Amino acid sequence: MGNYVGITGTPGTGKKTIAPLVASKMDLPCISLYDQAVLSRLIERGDDDAEVDTFALGRFLAKYVSGPALIHGHLLPYVLSGRELRKVAVLRCEPMALRRRLLARGYQPRKVVDNVEAELIGVLSADSITTFGSMKTGEFDTTASEPTAAAKAISDFLGGSREPSHGIDWTFRYGSAAKLRSLLSVRGTKLTST
Repeated sequence: MGNYVGITGTPGTGKKTIAPLVASKMDLPCISLYDQAVLSRLIERGDDDAEVDTFALGRFLAKYVSGPALIHGHLLPYVLSGRELRKVAVLRCEPMALRRRLLARGYQPRKVVDNVEAELIGVLSADSITTFGSMKTGEFDTTASEPTAAAKAISDFLGGSREPSHGIDWTFRYGSAAKLRSLLSVRGTKLTST
């Protein structure tokens, strides 16, 4: 069984806020995949659209992060294997709330839509279950939860005193074309794939 526990989720779901709180509760070092990608020179700081060699990042982690640790980042299911990770919490956020968060952060419209679409259909949740297994993967709705309450629930799950939960499905809230258009538009301008 692996040394690591993890937190993943679409950008904007609360990983950077919640992960240090969980790590503190579990008395573990808190390792950011983004920071490790910068440290290993697999990405330039501030380059949000850069490709990361996830295999090379996984090798870097194995070499430089020894012992138990909490690792967080949206690339987690593509960097670590099921052998390396004991459990993973997938942070989820209602897509319209996520859209507002990403716009407030100044994300480019195409990136907002890409991330909202990924959250709507649960890409990281599905990929985490595929990579780590359903018994190691738990979903946590962070839309309106206080970070300390979310951290408590997540640390209970990662520590083994709470069973995994799955099944967050946002698609039922966006069952009409009008609702989907509203969700997948930014500032009144509908974005289309090119």
